[in-house]
Amino acid sequence: QVQLVESGGGLVQAGGSLRLSCAASGRTFSRYAMGWFRQAPGKERDFVAAISWSGGKTYYADSVKGRFTISRDNAKNTVYLQMNSLKPEDTAVYYCAADPERSYTGSYYAYDYDYWGQGTQVTVSS
Repeated sequence: QVQLVESGGGLVQAGGSLRLSCAASGRTFSRYAMGWFRQAPGKERDFVAAISWSGGKTYYADSVKGRFTISRDNAKNTVYLQMNSLKPEDTAVYYCAADPERSYTGSYYAYDYDYWGQGTQVTVSS
């Protein structure tokens, strides 16, 4: 069982940066692939980024590639999402999630993730 708690969201102007953190409980965090998803009002939850258990493989949605960076610190049981050059269309609730099955690759699909945090709001003003 893993519990995930996101932090770092807030209000930022377009072009600004935010760093989201996701702190995980449990000794098995380092075995899991981790992902970030986001959900805007009235829309489905979309994939943002994923990282393998070791951090050696990372994946990004086309909409954030080159602007966002996912990373992890297994010693701190934490995964991060550095978001630069933010745009108003990045406004959403951001969720981190843990995938215990595809630890070497991660996944683009929300249904592959077994554990979810409560989300943190990111609002980008124009």
